[in-house]
Amino acid sequence: MKLFGLIGFPLTHSFSKQYFSGKFEREGIADSAYELYPIERISLLEALLADQPQLKGLNVTIPYKLAVLDYVDELDAAAAYIGAVNTLQITYPNGKRLVKGYNTDAYGFENSLKPLLEPHHQEALIFGDGGAAKAVKFVLEQLNIGYTSVVRKPQEGCLTYDELDESWLKKATILINTTPLGTFPNVAACPDIPYQYITAQHLAYDLVYNPEETEFLKRAAAKGAKTKNGLDMLHLQAERAWAIWTA
Repeated sequence: MKLFGLIGFPLTHSFSKQYFSGKFEREGIADSAYELYPIERISLLEALLADQPQLKGLNVTIPYKLAVLDYVDELDAAAAYIGAVNTLQITYPNGKRLVKGYNTDAYGFENSLKPLLEPHHQEALIFGDGGAAKAVKFVLEQLNIGYTSVVRKPQEGCLTYDELDESWLKKATILINTTPLGTFPNVAACPDIPYQYITAQHLAYDLVYNPEETEFLKRAAAKGAKTKNGLDMLHLQAERAWAIWTA
């Protein structure tokens, strides 16, 4: 039996277990199982790997996406740039364990964004500047799309929300929310931007997927903008993890 799973703490609800268990059932994959491993300290990862030599891959969630860097032997380009890992591939070349860290957020974002891009989408505003924003920046750089981060407190190289005006919205026709604003149950929240300047030329992308249409996306759609939530990104990154594990 090939084992896959998720490490994090606590693990009260898991998209990954639901997704992969459903995938195995739908596709008749009988030799694989997906389990949750709520480890209280990242240092317990070593014992988990030693105790479960049939583990072929792990997803990594809060709070270990950064701390797990100390436990990987190699990193892919996205993980190295972003400085965070959400997927581990575990192999045993020549009988010695090798753990490689990947960041599939970038893959999921890129492949859900690209079908929506039009020639005039040359500049983006990124709301928030946390870990999720780093994956977004990595992708935009690969696509040669310029970007500016928008944050609440003054920060070098970033805009603050109160600096956003019509000229910025005319220049940047891709609007990307990487903050948790609008996530259930706080569905009325949204980035504090001048929505009156959004037009049909804009593409509004929200990494939040619960609810499927956030307040940010509602307001953008009301102005004629094309909109996209983070659900496809989530599915794509899960499929990318599976491709990595089974390569």
